[in-house]
Amino acid sequence: MSYLALRFDIDADAAEVWADALMNSGALSVDIADARAGTPAETPRYDEPGSAVTTAWPVSRLTVLFSAATNLAAALAALAASGKVLPPHETFSVPEQDWVRATQAQFTPLRITEALWIVPSWCEPIDPAAINLALDPGLAFGTGSHPTTRLCLRWLARELRAGETVLDYGCGSGILAIAACRLGAARVVGTDVDPQALSASRANALRNGVEAAFLTVDRVRGERIPFDVVVANILANPLVLLAPALAQRVRSGGRIVLSGILEAQAAAVIT
Repeated sequence: MSYLALRFDIDADAAEVWADALMNSGALSVDIADARAGTPAETPRYDEPGSAVTTAWPVSRLTVLFSAATNLAAALAALAASGKVLPPHETFSVPEQDWVRATQAQFTPLRITEALWIVPSWCEPIDPAAINLALDPGLAFGTGSHPTTRLCLRWLARELRAGETVLDYGCGSGILAIAACRLGAARVVGTDVDPQALSASRANALRNGVEAAFLTVDRVRGERIPFDVVVANILANPLVLLAPALAQRVRSGGRIVLSGILEAQAAAVIT
């Protein structure tokens, strides 16, 4: 199935209004991005729960996707009649392609350390003698491509001691918990507030042949024995809110690994 795309730039305060109007006019999706991305004028924006930072850019670029059968001229004329005249824009077709193959092409074996790799199921391991984690992109966060995930994996590969117990708080795809198992942890538990993440983690653990327990947050709260290592790759604001719960889960003298924190947020998380 092919698609028709519409693209234009608009001031930040009008981006969401236009996005809503176009969705109401039959658009399948609207992407809002920085119109100056890739230039010296690019404006980085970071947002997370509990943050007051706006995600709007001074000039936003909207890319709007319609079915190829859409009468776009009629849709835009109806908007104009209601007082919403589209600014200068371009239209182009998005041809049909094998979207699964296109997605897979973005993911190739990823080296975390000399002896630790993440390998999608459709690829052969580059180093069969290394620890190769079989992981495909899915609904849950954690393919190893994100810098915060790689930082945690490298820490585990360098610092985890054989026989230690590990709690992966906010497990996503289960990648950190699975890595801990393969690196010699004696007992590994993962938890997440998203039921889909728990399902994905269990499936990934099975694929990798490891025994890790993926439990709801309520069940983890009931854990009586603290862990040697607690790792949480989330975001700064949730980490601050979860600080008491995370501290209770790590044993005296144990270690806690936190990631997903911007440099400017580090002091607040440490405090």
